[in-house]
Amino acid sequence: MAGDIGAQFRALHRKGTPFIIPNPWDVGTAKLFEAQGFKAVATTSSGLAMSMGKGDGELDFDTVFAHCRALCEAIDIPVAADLENGLGHSPEDSARTIREAADTGLAGASIEDFTGDEADPIYDFKKAVERVAAAAEAARGLDRDFVFTARCENYLHGRSDLDDTIKRLVAYAEAGADVLYAPGLPDVAAIRKVVEAVGKPVNVLTGIRGLTFPVLDLAEAGVARISLGSAMARVAFEALARAGAEMLATGRFGFVNDTDHIAPLEAAITGKK
Repeated sequence: MAGDIGAQFRALHRKGTPFIIPNPWDVGTAKLFEAQGFKAVATTSSGLAMSMGKGDGELDFDTVFAHCRALCEAIDIPVAADLENGLGHSPEDSARTIREAADTGLAGASIEDFTGDEADPIYDFKKAVERVAAAAEAARGLDRDFVFTARCENYLHGRSDLDDTIKRLVAYAEAGADVLYAPGLPDVAAIRKVVEAVGKPVNVLTGIRGLTFPVLDLAEAGVARISLGSAMARVAFEALARAGAEMLATGRFGFVNDTDHIAPLEAAITGKK
């Protein structure tokens, strides 16, 4: 992509005018979303891992960064990345994660405060803020714009504490994060409280059953970006599972009749006329 992809990505973030950023798990799905007219895409750690027969968090970063580079080289819209909790636990590791991520051509990336240990899932407050500050400083030190998103993972790990979530997100914003993200917020009222508290663009996840808030409601709440996490990958795998079940159970292939809508996009996806 020509120009500063980070600046192009940053310009999409407007409070109350949210853009949807779908999450491809390979080059083909990235090209599909681009052909459909989406303005940016973001990787999905879970979707990528599932496509490789692994669990979320099981892929090494050589694989993750190679995946990021492949997407960036394949499409002309900004690519952001879900980098989980980064290359390690220290602030220095968070900074190195951002620098290495930027080298792949990414327009932005997120780092979360989940430790990777379900027995003690969330970094203590001080360390979490230090990690965000180091990542933000690394992003600012690049020779181009790079949108850094800080994630608070409380709600995904049994800590349904809105006050603590807001406290963390406000601190992450003050530490230099460009976008704030707390996946799993329970309702639009909670989302609105987060938006009002942080004063910077907020990303909301709509990829969880029961938490698929309409775009209009999220716009009214002041959201700037809407992502789906692994939802698109799960939808695709669900379709494959249904097709397999139909073949095995009935000996019929009716699912083939539902694939005609992809034909107009094939040229864009494959590069063939």
